[in-house]
Amino acid sequence: MKIGILGYGNLGRGVECAIKQNDDMELAAVFTRRDPASVKILTEGVPVYAAADFEAHASEIDVLILCGGSATDLPEQTPVYASLCNVIDSFDTHARIPEHFANVDAAAKKSGHTALISCGWDPGMFSLNRCYANAILPCGKDYTFWGKGVSQGHSDAIRRVPGVKNGKQYTIPVQEALDAVRSGSNPELTTRQKHTRECFVVPEEGADLAQIEKTIKEMPNYFSDYDTTVHFITEEELAANHSGIPHGGFVFRTGATGWNLENKHVIEYNLKLDSNPEFTSSVIVAYARAIGRLAAEGQTGCKTVFDIAPAYLSSMSAEELRAHLL
Repeated sequence: MKIGILGYGNLGRGVECAIKQNDDMELAAVFTRRDPASVKILTEGVPVYAAADFEAHASEIDVLILCGGSATDLPEQTPVYASLCNVIDSFDTHARIPEHFANVDAAAKKSGHTALISCGWDPGMFSLNRCYANAILPCGKDYTFWGKGVSQGHSDAIRRVPGVKNGKQYTIPVQEALDAVRSGSNPELTTRQKHTRECFVVPEEGADLAQIEKTIKEMPNYFSDYDTTVHFITEEELAANHSGIPHGGFVFRTGATGWNLENKHVIEYNLKLDSNPEFTSSVIVAYARAIGRLAAEGQTGCKTVFDIAPAYLSSMSAEELRAHLL
């Protein structure tokens, strides 16, 4: 299966690494909005083209993986490229998924292509676990925790504060809240009770540290609803101790069965990731295999992870799956 990558940042590099681990796939081309001559990829012999030239190479690609951002890139890019080839993206703005799905579905159906949106670990693997658990335990309650890990969006928000030179933000689940959920007591938890936020900030020389801390802690939609700690550190400390992009999280469903709901159950799925973009990329590449297979069967339009049978993700045959994994 010939895979194309659009956008060669953290996610694009992760996709390239994941393709290397899958023998039934090969990287056909990388497309970039930068000067192609300035983009050095890891895979020898694979061309790098300008994104503007994609249409001339669309026939060389079985599935194009879109590695742009959810805020401004993917809402525009995915419908456009779905009109040209089979595509998959990691759109993660939860509130706008229905709108994004409708736009991509219309483009893919009109052009006869297959698309999949919102693929990764949340949305993606976490979504699947919520779906399975809700179906199995209809009388119950859902809980999702994120972290401990780097939030790239919140880190970007920190760096936009006046007086901040650089910074990283970690989202951290509150242990007491995790313990309460695991106990099966179905606690009612506020936003503040579920997560804390920890910021490591490199200030500009002469900056007002108290004002920076106040601005961060009072920032609506990012920090104001959380207990937030701000640490001021040097650029060297940031590079030495906070250069990675770890993440992870937990999905719970607590529920009850029996005639009078007398028996309690807890379903827990958790991830601990050294590299958020590389794990996300690995999920996307598995689903790219599924999209290629669905396209070969003649299916068109937009899909989500809910629509894909697990066997379509695996490089194993149906016989191998039954013999070794069932």
